[in-house]
Amino acid sequence: MKLKRQAFSYPYIVWMLIFILAPMVLIVYFAFSSAEGGLSLDSIITALTNEIYMKVLARSVWIALKATVICLLLGYPIAYILSTMKKRTAAILYVLFIVPMWMNFLLRTYAWQVLLDSNGIFNSILSLLGLPAQQFLYTEGAVMLGTVYNFLPFMVLPIYSVLVKLDRSLVEAAADLGANPVLCFIKVVLPQSVPGIISGITMVFIPAITTFAISRLLGGGKFLLYGDLIENQFITLGQSAWPVGSALSFILLVLVLISMAIMRRAEHDAGEQGGMLW
Repeated sequence: MKLKRQAFSYPYIVWMLIFILAPMVLIVYFAFSSAEGGLSLDSIITALTNEIYMKVLARSVWIALKATVICLLLGYPIAYILSTMKKRTAAILYVLFIVPMWMNFLLRTYAWQVLLDSNGIFNSILSLLGLPAQQFLYTEGAVMLGTVYNFLPFMVLPIYSVLVKLDRSLVEAAADLGANPVLCFIKVVLPQSVPGIISGITMVFIPAITTFAISRLLGGGKFLLYGDLIENQFITLGQSAWPVGSALSFILLVLVLISMAIMRRAEHDAGEQGGMLW
């Protein structure tokens, strides 16, 4: 019986080997290879010492950090409000909130491109109010808006899943002991929701640092991010640039693994301390 149950995992294992492990092995192989095919550290050294590459990486990390903070500041109140509503109402709003996720990522980003265009709805509203048109599209603000919009649900959902399971009797007990609503939230609700916060941060920061479609469509190529840099190495420059592109990907892979390790450690510490990190 146990063997039969394990058999159901075999297709998933095969899928992981083909579409996850094999590409990672290829990235590592090309990252430590020269254009001629021999073993070499030149690509890694180039990726680490090139000033432009490092500036793009720093910009990508900074934008991802800002997007993650904004998503947290917006997503936590949304998740908390949903968790305090009646189940029927919360379920309807929950579905409405995730409906945009059913649409293709690129289509959602293209929609913002239309809205932010010089002839888009925002400039049309400004025109009706007698205000001058603004350059919304192809700015860093547009890239940030698209990033937050696309990844905000990934912050809300894990936090909501934790808050909705929160034992409300703990809040009532804190109130009975004289704690005001603010103190109840700080001492009871917030610490218990730390695992959801950490999951949300992980689910937003990692894809935000690797994205390239948003900067391409909403930034107009003016704000090159690390994902764009990697894409250019493989698509634009051709096979001769694959080692450098793989080296850039390898560096990003290491950063992602370090981020995940830090988040897992923080989540483990939060679990040991009853959800409290301070």
